[in-house]
Amino acid sequence: MLSIAVCDDEIIECCNMAGKLKNILEEMKIPYKIRQFQSGRELLLALESFDIVFLDIMMQGLDGMKTAQIFRRKVPDKILIFVSVSTKYVFDAYDVEAFQYLLKPVDDRKLKRVLQKAVRKTESRSQEFMVVSRERQKQKVFLDDIYYFEIKGRIVDVHWMEGIFTYYGRIGELEDKLRDKGFFRCHKSYLINLKYVDAYTRQEVILENGEHIAIAKRRYEKFCQEVLKVMRENGGVL
Repeated sequence: MLSIAVCDDEIIECCNMAGKLKNILEEMKIPYKIRQFQSGRELLLALESFDIVFLDIMMQGLDGMKTAQIFRRKVPDKILIFVSVSTKYVFDAYDVEAFQYLLKPVDDRKLKRVLQKAVRKTESRSQEFMVVSRERQKQKVFLDDIYYFEIKGRIVDVHWMEGIFTYYGRIGELEDKLRDKGFFRCHKSYLINLKYVDAYTRQEVILENGEHIAIAKRRYEKFCQEVLKVMRENGGVL
């Protein structure tokens, strides 16, 4: 069941948004539950783990941006959608990995498109994983948890949200398995998850975890095409 939180200190605004989401989800025939909160503090105290959070920025007390920063430290992989009357915080939204930034009054058609994309993202995350053999056991790893693979001969270092682990494999075979899964071989030694690209130049990629990865000169143009494609698919406005 899809779990959604709506947080807005204006009770009427909060109820209206929850009602719109309810209508869209029923039309999509998706089981759901929606909880409403009137402050960022209430949201952060909730014990429930939400798949998608709609968060107003201009709130009294703990505002939406500060709430989002705390929220991200607790749950780095959930979908966060800002709702605001102002465009002032659009660029700040990137710092907390917001999925989308909606302006009030929210257009119904726009809201529907954004929610549909968000739902598809939650569904794809639960399905996409790989299994590798390491230390005499099988390791299951969700693709969305992987920042990049580093290849050193037959040794593959997997850099993911829980640290680094190593197994034996071939870069060619790995690249084939992850084709069309949002990964790109930007260098002979690196296969990166494009969803975590934060910035890039002709020489390197900067990932959201702060690491710098080299880009081979001959792979740069193809990299640009692929990373922009992934950004669009994940709700980016380009």
